[in-house]
Amino acid sequence: MASLPTYAPMLAQLGPLPSADQDAWAVEMKWDGIRALAYLADGAVRLLSRNGKDITAAYPELRLMAGATGRRPAVIDGEIVAFDEAGRPSFGALQPRMHQRNPLSVAELARTVPVTFMAFDILHLDAESGGAPGSTIALPYTERRELLETTFVPGFRWQVPVWFHDHVQDAFGFSRRLGLEGIVCKRLTSPYRPGKRTAEWTKVKNVKAVEVVIGGWQPGAGRRSGTIGSLLLGSYDGTGRLLYVGHVGTGFTQAMLQDLHQRLAPLHRPDPPFDEPVPREFARDAHWVEPVMVGEVQFAEVTGDNRLRHPSWRGLRPDRHPRDVRAAGDEGPGGASAVG
Repeated sequence: MASLPTYAPMLAQLGPLPSADQDAWAVEMKWDGIRALAYLADGAVRLLSRNGKDITAAYPELRLMAGATGRRPAVIDGEIVAFDEAGRPSFGALQPRMHQRNPLSVAELARTVPVTFMAFDILHLDAESGGAPGSTIALPYTERRELLETTFVPGFRWQVPVWFHDHVQDAFGFSRRLGLEGIVCKRLTSPYRPGKRTAEWTKVKNVKAVEVVIGGWQPGAGRRSGTIGSLLLGSYDGTGRLLYVGHVGTGFTQAMLQDLHQRLAPLHRPDPPFDEPVPREFARDAHWVEPVMVGEVQFAEVTGDNRLRHPSWRGLRPDRHPRDVRAAGDEGPGGASAVG
């Protein structure tokens, strides 16, 4: 593959709808998938997750996307999305695709649970006729978007979704009616800032969700006897301490429980990984694990003692670093508590 510079994705801050200068913002739908940068060159595509892992092998139906810019090497930012039977983005449907690397299983999943790459930005585009390569990150959003729409040709499993200008409230209401995760508001003048989280991109969510670190699990009873009853969850504070934020026992399928049990067994440790005491009723009979796996939960609210109220499991996030997981509502530099 031709040499292309490696970029880190620009990140959005969680925030309210822009209330002033609404004509200064573009609005995109927020897709409930996993972020990926697509490197297109020499007739091949390489997909890197937000934390820089090569995930190309998991999505063979996206290989033909290598020709989407003709023969011009390019770097495209987007989201890999799976859709449910009603045509809505489904993080649950995407879950089995995220972990599978066995070629036969991947091929079957690509047939039964195909994904679509939703392209929303272009970071690099080599000039035509062998000219000098060109990074596009310094261009304003509007120019990058025009370049994307005129050079990245949609195909069977990749597309360029529409964006809205000067209709923030209407777009947010539209996302809610469609059952989407929310919207992302982007300043029309904003450059692309690799690896930075900035208010120039603001995400407004219909669903409260947060990333969590798995620190242990409690054994199940009844139908869950011999497997996991609930997961013990944590997040890091600003000083790097892993704090206990609650437990989750709902939202699992039987297949999820079996997969988690297999993944957590080799991570056993004798003592809690948390830097504060876990309430006795949850610490009793707990199986502690090394805090290296990141998951995602929906929740109703955060209590005064920093506990997640009514959390429900959504799935694992292998595209996230545990040390980037912050408490709900805390998005400091590099933080990643709010999903996306």
